[in-house]
Amino acid sequence: MEESHERTAPDGAQPPAQPGLRKAVSTLQLWAIAVGMVISGEYFGWNYGWAVAGTVGFLIATLLVTVLYLTFIFSYTELTSAIPDAGGPFAYAYRAFGPTGGFIAGFATLIDFLMAPPAIAAALGAYAHFLNPALPVLGVGVASYVVFIGVNTLGIRESANFSVIITILSVVELLVFMALVAPAYKTENVLAHNESFGIGGVFAALPFAIWFYLAIEGVAMVAEEVRDPRKTIPRGYLLSIGTLVVLALGTMILCAGVGDWRQLSQLDYPLPETLAMVLGRQNSWAKIFAGLGLFGLIASFHANTLGYSRQLFALARAGYLPRFLATVNPRFQTPHWSLIVGGLIGLAALFSGTTGQIITLSVIGALVMYISSLLSLFALRRKEPNLTRPFQTPLYPIVPMVALVLSIVCLIAIAYFNPELSLLFAGLMAVSWLLFRKVVAPYIGSVSTRVVD
Repeated sequence: MEESHERTAPDGAQPPAQPGLRKAVSTLQLWAIAVGMVISGEYFGWNYGWAVAGTVGFLIATLLVTVLYLTFIFSYTELTSAIPDAGGPFAYAYRAFGPTGGFIAGFATLIDFLMAPPAIAAALGAYAHFLNPALPVLGVGVASYVVFIGVNTLGIRESANFSVIITILSVVELLVFMALVAPAYKTENVLAHNESFGIGGVFAALPFAIWFYLAIEGVAMVAEEVRDPRKTIPRGYLLSIGTLVVLALGTMILCAGVGDWRQLSQLDYPLPETLAMVLGRQNSWAKIFAGLGLFGLIASFHANTLGYSRQLFALARAGYLPRFLATVNPRFQTPHWSLIVGGLIGLAALFSGTTGQIITLSVIGALVMYISSLLSLFALRRKEPNLTRPFQTPLYPIVPMVALVLSIVCLIAIAYFNPELSLLFAGLMAVSWLLFRKVVAPYIGSVSTRVVD
C-alpha cells in the first residue's frame, strides 16, 4: 500500500455525532499537569545514576541533560503552541513527514508514556511498603491503576483540578525536605567515594538523569483541552521547566551531601531514607515525610495516565490504532477506552520488569520522540514558513540544534549501555509497523490525522 499524505480538515477528523475533548485547562492547571507528570522523578529513580557514575559523574550527566531539556522545551513550545493537537509529537511529525514520520513519533511517545506509569506504580508500592510492611508492593501498584483510571475518566477539568492540588503539595513537600536536610549538607560527602567511576559512568547514568525531567513533553497531549492554547501553552511550559530545574538540582545535591550516598543508590525511596539519615528514624519529620512522599508519586502517576490516554486517543483517531480507542465518553468527554487499554499494558510491564529497566525503556522512547519532534520543527520552518507561531524558538536554529545533538548523543549512549532494551524497542517498533501496514492500513484506507491550523 502506498503511503497517503491526505489530511482531513479540522472539523472532519470525527463524525459530527462523536463528542470532542473539552477545552477547560488554564495556565495554572497546565503548569500543574506538566510538573505533575515529572515530579516523581525527584522522588525516586534518579538515584540509580549514583550506582553507575558516582555523585560527580551523575552531576555531570544531570547538567548535560538539564541543558538538553532547556533547549528542547524552548523548541518544543513552538510546535505545541502552533499545532495544539492531542497527538502532540505524532501530529507534528505527520504534518512534517507524512504517515511514516507520524508512526515513528507516535510509537516512541506511546513507549515513553506507557512505561512511565508502571515505574511510578512500583515506586508507589515501595513507598507504601516502607510505611507499612503489610502492604504488598504489586498490590499497591495495581490499586493505583484502578483508582487513577477512574479519576481521569471523570473529566479533564476534574483531573486538572486534582493535578493542581497534588502538584502544589508535592512542590511544597520538596521545598520542606530541602530546608530540613540543608543544615546537614557537607561538600566532602558529595565528593567522597568517587574514585572508581570514569567517563563511561557519565554516559551510563544518562537515563537516570533524564528521569528528572522525563514526561514534561506530555503537556502536548492535553493541548486540545487548553483554553487559549497560543498563550497558555508557552506560559505553562516555561514556568514548569523552571520549577523542575530548581527541584531536580536541589534534591540531588542535598541528598548527596548529608552522608554516605551509597546507601541511597539502590532504593525506590531515597528521600525518606535521607531524612532518616539526617534526623534519625524515630524523628517525627522523617515519619511524616515518608507518608507525604506519596504526593509526588501520585501527582506523576495521575498526570502520566492522562498523557498516555490522549496519545492512544490521537493515534486511534488517525487510524493507526483500533478505532474504539478514539471513543469519547459522551458524559465526561474523556477517552475511557484509551485509559483502560493503556492501563492494562502498564500492568503487564509492572509485573514483568524491574524499575530500572522500565525507566530505561521509557527514556529510549522519549529520546526518539525528542529527535522526531526537533526534526519536525526544522522541516515545518522550511515547509510552512507562514504557519502562525505564537511562540518562536529563541536563537533559532542554534537552540534546537543543541537539543537535537544532545538527544542523539544520549540515545547512542543509552543504546550502547543497554543493548538488549534498545533491541527490544527496535523490535517492537518493527513489528508494530508491519502490523499497521499489513493488518490495519487495508481496513482504514488512507491514513489521516486531525490538523489544527
